[in-house]
Amino acid sequence: MGPLSARLLMQRGRPKSDRLGKIRSLDLSGLKLLSEHLDPKLLSRLTQLQELDLSNNQLETLPANLGLSHLRILRCANNQLGDVTALCQFPQLEELSLEGNPFLTVSDNLKVSFLLPKLRKVNGKDASSTSSQVENLNRELTSRVTAHWEKFMATRSPEEEAEKAQADFVKSAVRNVRYGPESLSEFTQWRVQMISEALVASGGTQVHETGIPERPSKATAAQEPRARPMALKRSGDVSLSLSPSKRGCPSPPAHVKGSPMGSDGSQPALDLEPLHFLQCHSKNNSPRDLETQLWACAFEPAWEEGQAGATSQTVATCGGEAVCVIDCQTGIVLHKYKAPGEEFFSVAWTALTVVTQAGHKKRWSVLAAAGLRGLVRLLHVRAGFCCGVIRAHKKAIATLCFSPTHETHLFTASYDKRIILWDVGVPNHDYEFQASSQLLTLDAASIPLRLCPVASCPEAYLLAGCEGGCCCWDVRLDQPQKRRVCEVEFVFSEGSEAPGRRVDGLAFVNEDVVASKGNSLGTICLWSWSQTWVGRGKQSTLAVVVLARLQWSPTKLAYFSLSTCPDEGIVLCGDEEGNVWVYDVRHILTQQPPLPAAPQAPTQILKWPQPWALGQMVTKTMVNTVVANPTFTYLTALTDSNIVVIWKRP
Repeated sequence: MGPLSARLLMQRGRPKSDRLGKIRSLDLSGLKLLSEHLDPKLLSRLTQLQELDLSNNQLETLPANLGLSHLRILRCANNQLGDVTALCQFPQLEELSLEGNPFLTVSDNLKVSFLLPKLRKVNGKDASSTSSQVENLNRELTSRVTAHWEKFMATRSPEEEAEKAQADFVKSAVRNVRYGPESLSEFTQWRVQMISEALVASGGTQVHETGIPERPSKATAAQEPRARPMALKRSGDVSLSLSPSKRGCPSPPAHVKGSPMGSDGSQPALDLEPLHFLQCHSKNNSPRDLETQLWACAFEPAWEEGQAGATSQTVATCGGEAVCVIDCQTGIVLHKYKAPGEEFFSVAWTALTVVTQAGHKKRWSVLAAAGLRGLVRLLHVRAGFCCGVIRAHKKAIATLCFSPTHETHLFTASYDKRIILWDVGVPNHDYEFQASSQLLTLDAASIPLRLCPVASCPEAYLLAGCEGGCCCWDVRLDQPQKRRVCEVEFVFSEGSEAPGRRVDGLAFVNEDVVASKGNSLGTICLWSWSQTWVGRGKQSTLAVVVLARLQWSPTKLAYFSLSTCPDEGIVLCGDEEGNVWVYDVRHILTQQPPLPAAPQAPTQILKWPQPWALGQMVTKTMVNTVVANPTFTYLTALTDSNIVVIWKRP
């Protein structure tokens, strides 16, 4: 498609007219338009235009001077837009569609709400909740910028040049004023700069709610209700979209700590407090649904290079027919994906580099989700849509994980007693995955429950916790066989000649030490991969070299998944009473043998304050999954009563 012409506009405009100035509605969708094709001189002649459809094109930006001052409805779905600031030229806009623009973020959604004070609908949904969030953010940011001004100017000498001091203040405010989750940092920094510049222009006069557009007042009944001491529900959950949604309540006023349990007295209790209780997987969004089972969660890794200490506070959870992506700091459900008739059992993250139609390279997160129907759905989280489906197994998928060394390699483990390694590939210009290729099929003697690439050699070996024990496969792709049986089954009991029982917890604590659970009641086993593997020879069963055992709940119930924070030396596991067992094992990892024969007590047991959280709705619950982000700043626990609990370490 080349540049637009007056003739084309009159052909596609309504009502039909030989004068551009009389057109009120214009459909330019599906013409493969590029940004440079939108000629401002031509389009500015549409002086009465109220509705414009630019969907299904290849627009990366909107020209800033289109002159469409009467525009009320704008559709820009399925383009390549990466910025929304040009929308400020449409002050009368009431309805906006931006679905399918992969590079727009939650911050862009907030910018839209700020820039367009008359906006009523975004992507077909009511925009009032987002506008309320923007107003709250503006109030807090204005207060913080004003406080920063007072502190900043107090340190300046009277002789310092005023203009330089003011310029330095703006830079300092953008650098130091922080509020809200990292996922909204682009928006908050954008607003901080605007607020600080306005404050400088006013000569330091306190600015209240700087630049907040006036909005129509709402009826009292439509105002946000006061938080109650129970897990709250937000009405009208939306499938994956740009609109964040918070469902839950803040942490209780009383600080809650776990019980310190260090065996030698040298391990201090970790300072953790419950921050949010969320009920974001409920059927029909009902607050009374306490039965939807939550199965797995995973923190999004920090993909940005060169950010020392960078860590994610975004966690994906799955249960029932929904996958939710949550910001742990605010408790906001950033995205929600629903698949009616599905029950999701597992989620896993990767990051892929895609080349746009304009030749630009973009890095974006992909979330794989799978469950009852044997399908793997590849979700483009940032844009909010499913961009690929793999028909992986005929039976349910119990768990999945991406290779830590190959970003497109995905392991799926099914109730059909098979593990398959897939290459999901890289999506095309339309952000669609093509047919995935099957690289390996690994046969198991029992159902694989947990997958764990060996930390020191992830390209060579894969561990799996199974119903019949712990097994290992050779997954090197330079070997000829594409279908393989288990290389080794591990024995955990001394003197036993047969593999042990179910292993339902499995994770590496560091590059060598494995934490596993299930073979012995009431204990978690720490064992050495290298010391165990070195004695393999040609054996098909191999006794593990146990380094230590950790005391855990004596329950006979199964399927409590353990997890680790390798950088922090932490092991985590929930129990049948709703507790979270926390083990700081750094002293065990560095201690010289022989280690104590008795199981090591946990460093701490976190008690969930159930009565405060749920009133009388739940009398007992269990925590079946608990995961922390790499720096152990946030901890997410999933309960069998449909509650997501987020803890924070101050």
